[in-house]
Amino acid sequence: METDTNGTRLTVFLTEDDRVAHHPVYELLVRRAREQHMAGATVWRGIEGFGRSGQIRTLRFPDAVAGLPVAVELIDEPARIDAFLGVVGELAPGAFVIREPVRMARSGAAVAL
Repeated sequence: METDTNGTRLTVFLTEDDRVAHHPVYELLVRRAREQHMAGATVWRGIEGFGRSGQIRTLRFPDAVAGLPVAVELIDEPARIDAFLGVVGELAPGAFVIREPVRMARSGAAVAL
């Protein structure tokens, strides 16, 4: 295993309905992270949640499912995450964002891209 290094995890909270020019914001964030060669990005789909509106969105009522919560998690060096905040502001202005320090390490063989 390689040596641990300091990193930052950036979590952007959205809904599935958040869009820019008919594209889901979560897709655009992952695409831009990939273009910038960030260490990693994952989209997590929630089964229930609420945001600023206070409206609960849930999978419990399948006929009324709309705008389920989505969290986009990005991990990289602190400076690269700080720079990516401009992309988040561009694509998801007003989104709730968390930045937290993490320890990063890779194990096993490298994966070819």
